[in-house]
Amino acid sequence: MNVQINGENHVLPEPLPLLELLQKLNWHPRLVAIELNGEILHRQFWAQTIIQDADTLEVVTIVGGG
Repeated sequence: MNVQINGENHVLPEPLPLLELLQKLNWHPRLVAIELNGEILHRQFWAQTIIQDADTLEVVTIVGGG
């Protein structure tokens, strides 16, 4: 299963829940925003979203500072 994350191709063994994918990539769910296949994915849908073959994700991390 091939997906694109932030412009890079990744091979996953099977469809994967979004929250599990974030964990595998060491991204804390409270510190990112996600676009799935060109649309902003609201947090309320993350728990039920399954990443499928050919999906495209853009994950933006929140950075603090001043």
